[in-house]
Amino acid sequence: MIRSIMLFIIIINILVSCAENKKSSDNVIIEQSDLLSALKTQFENATVYEKYQNVYARKATEGEKVKTYTSDGLETENVAKSSDFVVKNMTESKEEYILSDEKFNSRYELKTENVDDARSLYKPTGKVKTIKVDNNILDVFSIENSEFYIIAAWDEEMIVKEGDYLVSPLDYTEIYRIAEKEFFETYTNK
Repeated sequence: MIRSIMLFIIIINILVSCAENKKSSDNVIIEQSDLLSALKTQFENATVYEKYQNVYARKATEGEKVKTYTSDGLETENVAKSSDFVVKNMTESKEEYILSDEKFNSRYELKTENVDDARSLYKPTGKVKTIKVDNNILDVFSIENSEFYIIAAWDEEMIVKEGDYLVSPLDYTEIYRIAEKEFFETYTNK
């Protein structure tokens, strides 16, 4: 009986491993460094947008895992460090994500303290440059279908779909995705 259980566990592990490998081989995954070098000129010439929608935020708990869901599904996930913040956008999908203390404080300022359950309301202060993901961007990376993955600054996969926006702070330190619907719910042309 124990041998049967052990064999079953081994088979399940092999199947899971094969499924994970299939996901990686079927999808294009682009590293931050490749994104930054391939799109540098486009970002330098891109339109500046500013976030206008306030956010709710709270201090994260170390080890807390946050999955970010937008209107079109799971976008990415991240695990918090002790000094991080969990940010909740005021969009229809109310997506949550993690920001380091440094990034959070450079992009938001306190507006109203303790609005609900340890969350406070913050006003955005940051500006970004954006590139809409279209056929030109798909061609730059030789992507045959309409979606791909990038490795986000926090070393997790983040899905990117045609019509989304690739976004970078004005210092070009990272590139991340904002889904098309959520982009227009939170950003405006400067």
